[in-house]
Amino acid sequence: MTRNKGAMTVAEAGRRGGATTAQRHGPEFYEQIGKKGGRTTAERHGSDFYEQIGKQGGQKVKELYGPRFYGRIGKIGGDTVSEKYGHEHFEEIGKKGGQKVAELIARGRQAG
Repeated sequence: MTRNKGAMTVAEAGRRGGATTAQRHGPEFYEQIGKKGGRTTAERHGSDFYEQIGKQGGQKVKELYGPRFYGRIGKIGGDTVSEKYGHEHFEEIGKKGGQKVAELIARGRQAG
């Protein structure tokens, strides 16, 4: 099989096809097919599958970047959220979390 001068590589054809699909269908299309794929994967492999691959991914990241990496990216994320939503956002979600913990403790006491 000879290759014509100027013929596309498989990678280039994929990029072009992806760009055309994005232009025709928009970002919602990718969201829909992603959800569909996620449901199918969960049905085939069980819900524990995501937990397993998440742990594997987390372990790999820890090996590549070290355990302190999570602290650094957490701080960057927190700073970004703070800039976007303000300090009050953390107070609000902290109160919600505290209320949830109190509810769970109360349910545990009632059950036990």
